Amino acid sequence: MAKKSFLERISDITKIHQRANFSKVDKHISNLNFETHFEDLAAARYTCRSYTGRPVQLAKVNKILDVARLAPTAANKQPVHVWALTSHEALGRIHQVHDAFGAPVVFLVGARPEEAWVRSSDGKNAADCDAAIVATHLMLVAFDMGLGGAWIASFDPAKISELFPETAGYEICFLLAIGHPADDAEPTARHYQRKSLEEFSTVL
Repeated sequence: MAKKSFLERISDITKIHQRANFSKVDKHISNLNFETHFEDLAAARYTCRSYTGRPVQLAKVNKILDVARLAPTAANKQPVHVWALTSHEALGRIHQVHDAFGAPVVFLVGARPEEAWVRSSDGKNAADCDAAIVATHLMLVAFDMGLGGAWIASFDPAKISELFPETAGYEICFLLAIGHPADDAEPTARHYQRKSLEEFSTVL
């Protein structure tokens, strides 16, 4: 039996919660021993800007979506919707906005602000934060499957709304290009420019 990926095991935890009503979750989590795997995954992930022409199997697209569906959202409002663009026609439409580096799959991640949790103290709407959490899950599970990904925020949302009437009522927050990395795909020098732990964080 093939070893399950880290994020597939996260999916298993959710099913454990549902079946056992949280009564035995700690024991199952301790037996999974995936801490090192996730650290390696986070360190190895990079923005892939070069893809082969090889398509991504629909089963993998659906698995990515299913795991991303488990992403936390504020107050569990789940105001996020994801459109998976895989057809030649749909990709042709998105290429009018961004070339997506020629990836065979592009996820549109949108959120409906009126469905999102709002912080009472200052009116902060969590829709964009929720969308970012979902997009992060999409990106990490794809990388865990051996696929490359590129998070895209540089686009004209009005143009996307025009080209994709299916997204009416949603604010398109991010695009995520996904595919099999080409042989020449590698992180840019900027990828390795990280703040030190001391500069990045403060422990109080």
